Amino acid sequence: MKNLFLTTRLYLALAACAVVLFSAWFWPWLMTVGGLGLIVLLLLALTDWLLLFGKKSTHFTARRITGPRLSLGEENTVMLEAHNHYSFPVKIKFIDELPFQFQNRDFFLKAAIPPHAPASLSYQLRPLTRGEYAFGRLLAYVKSPLGLLQRRFVTAPAETVKVYPGFLQLRRYELLARAGLNQTGQQKIRRISQSLEFEKIKEYVTGDDVRNINWKATARQGSLMVNTFTDTRRQQVYCLIDKGRSMKASFGGLTLLDYSINAVLATLHTVLLRNDMAGLITFSHKKVEIVPAGNRREQQQLLVEALYRQETDFMDPDYAGLSQKLFRTLNERSLLLLFTDFDTISGLQRQLPYLKQIARKHLLCVIFFSNDLLEEMAKEPADSLEEIYVRTIAARFNYDKRQIIKELRRHGILALISSPASLSTNVVNKYLELKARHAV
Repeated sequence: MKNLFLTTRLYLALAACAVVLFSAWFWPWLMTVGGLGLIVLLLLALTDWLLLFGKKSTHFTARRITGPRLSLGEENTVMLEAHNHYSFPVKIKFIDELPFQFQNRDFFLKAAIPPHAPASLSYQLRPLTRGEYAFGRLLAYVKSPLGLLQRRFVTAPAETVKVYPGFLQLRRYELLARAGLNQTGQQKIRRISQSLEFEKIKEYVTGDDVRNINWKATARQGSLMVNTFTDTRRQQVYCLIDKGRSMKASFGGLTLLDYSINAVLATLHTVLLRNDMAGLITFSHKKVEIVPAGNRREQQQLLVEALYRQETDFMDPDYAGLSQKLFRTLNERSLLLLFTDFDTISGLQRQLPYLKQIARKHLLCVIFFSNDLLEEMAKEPADSLEEIYVRTIAARFNYDKRQIIKELRRHGILALISSPASLSTNVVNKYLELKARHAV
């Protein structure tokens, strides 16, 4: 009986009978009507109970399909597969006990399933933090066509799923990596150097360089064929992640660190697809951690696991220790993509000597964030003295960002400023641009 629940329809019917019986005090003939109605209602409820709780042990089954892991900051599809074993159509209300991180305690799905038929439902989840997410039970409340009672089925047990850096986005960058496209995926980046070697002949697709058309192969096949080339030298590409307090800032529910981690994963995935050697360096106020650059089959999994463990702290990062560690560890000139955030010129000036030391030996590109909200505030009209102050302060922050870029470039350091939402695309495009120019 613990799985038996009354429905709103039954309560309304009982309330109607109560009203009729109460009215019998004024119109006695209603006593017969109310009594008959109550008896019919009880018989229907008993029939509904027999339908839902018959002798068959398995009337309804369902399961939750989440996949082995979820992708950070992206829409993940969760599937519910159900099967109605009753000989009549049923209405189902699914209650999935979502992880506490989503703070959603009234989530449910409804469905109608024909007799002896399967059904599939789905919903989207967007996790905003890495770590373990504990799903509770999957509850199904089943009603027959009478709809007076409902039976609860516990159709899926509790389970735990890990949320990893955004791996679903990687498919979007494979075309960019293989074809050398820009961030719109429409124009091919022009190669300046010719340090390439022949790889294979393939069929022409939109975006391929028409200068590489193989006319002999085209004549044999009857369709356009092009030569493809690969770079003759594998380059070391390291992504450096600042884990200081500035990376705690949050935009759209994700911290700057998580935006950086997603962008690093997309960039290093592209690096591996381009046959370069991908590595990872993270640093905080007390230690520097390094995943050595490589392009072995298991390299991407090593990088994913390392990114999954990263957390920020509330201290300023140790750029001096980073510079010393790079000097001792990296013997070969490499491309270093540094993910950090400088808000003011004074903040940059404190770390600039160490950035200049790194840039003497390696090609350094500093990647930091723009604030879309401040840019909008700086453009809004000001109608009061307070709004003038706010607009002036916002404009000052935006001016400092532009000055930071100029200061870095003045010292021969590449700089890229990006909004958090478009960071992955902009960084991948920057790498492909430097790759095409053979800047390393």
